[in-house]
Amino acid sequence: MQDALIIQRPDASRPGPAALVLLFHGVGSSAENLRPLGEAIAATLKHAWIVSVGSPDASELGGWQWFSVQGVTEANRPARVAATMPRFVDTIAHWQREAGVDAAATTLIGFSQGAIMALESTQLEQPPAHRVVAIAGRFAQTPCVALSHVQLHLMHGDQDRVMPVMPVALTVAAAAQLRELGAQVTLDRFPGLGHGIDGGVARRLVERLCQEPIATP
Repeated sequence: MQDALIIQRPDASRPGPAALVLLFHGVGSSAENLRPLGEAIAATLKHAWIVSVGSPDASELGGWQWFSVQGVTEANRPARVAATMPRFVDTIAHWQREAGVDAAATTLIGFSQGAIMALESTQLEQPPAHRVVAIAGRFAQTPCVALSHVQLHLMHGDQDRVMPVMPVALTVAAAAQLRELGAQVTLDRFPGLGHGIDGGVARRLVERLCQEPIATP
């Protein structure tokens, strides 16, 4: 297992409530890959722990992964996500203990495969975070649960070419489904952006994190 990268650990004497922001990278990548995004968040959220979490398993493609993508299909992806979800939730709980916070003060930010894990955690009976940001990601299967206290921010480049796995159309469909379920959800599309994170995404993400709670549709 790769180590997590602590990007910001706030001074314990700093006034105000603590918060925890956990970043989860994509397949074939590492915790270090999301350092720039974490640093952009840290520049604004001075009170928050910000940790880029390393996935537990080496990827067959190089780098690291939350679950194997070899032979993955629409039919078997949910089972692969479910199999590794307990480790994912345990990791979140570990950092919540370190930061001294609970789910209400926790934000998950996932990119690509990390976004799949973060989004699917919202379908658990007890989601581990009150806010989830998914960048260039998707649900493993169509969402069927939307809890009123869980905020979701979906972000996706309009030119994402990781097909047919991560098309922006799936993000658009998920946002519509979540709204039908009564979820607190926003959708940001980025013209010209492929499967990645650029300055525009980082700026919009920080804006979303600083927003007041979303009005339930």
